[in-house]
Parts: sequence; C-alpha cells; structure tokens
Amino acid sequence: MPPMRAKMRITSIEYYPTAGTPTQETLKFHAVSQDGPYQSDGSDEDNTFAKFSPIGSLSLTVANPELLGKYKTGDTFYLDFTPIGPPT
Repeated sequence: MPPMRAKMRITSIEYYPTAGTPTQETLKFHAVSQDGPYQSDGSDEDNTFAKFSPIGSLSLTVANPELLGKYKTGDTFYLDFTPIGPPT
C-alpha cells in the first residue's frame, strides 16, 4: 500500500467542562482548502493536497494536561497514515 498524507487545519476547539478550568479539549480538523481559486501554476502546496483529498474532517479529544492549550485555531498539520500490519 502506498503511503498517504493529509494536510489538516484546526478549524475550532471546544473546551470541557465549559465552566471552570478545562480538563479536555476537542480539536476539530478539516482538510486544507482555500476560499477562492488557487494559483493556476499549482505552486500552492494546499492546492496539491486539496486536489487529491478535497474533503476531510477529524475530531480529536485531548485529555493530556501537558497538551491542553497548546493547539490554536488555524494551526495546520500533516497527518500520515502508516499501516501497522495486516487486518485481523
């Protein structure tokens, strides 16, 4: 299987509990895209990712106290899919 890589951007963060000090946060990711047209020469890397993975979303809840508050809306990440072995 060839490797797969997605480029995802945090579009929102929800904090829990909603009152008091948060102990968890849910990061909502969407595949990169752009409002309006991309450069016609294809030089924008987001254009390449959007062409082959135009739609995608991911929701990830973080409960590790060391990571809370470290992520911000607009942060962008590569998401690599690495097989761990044959299906059981």
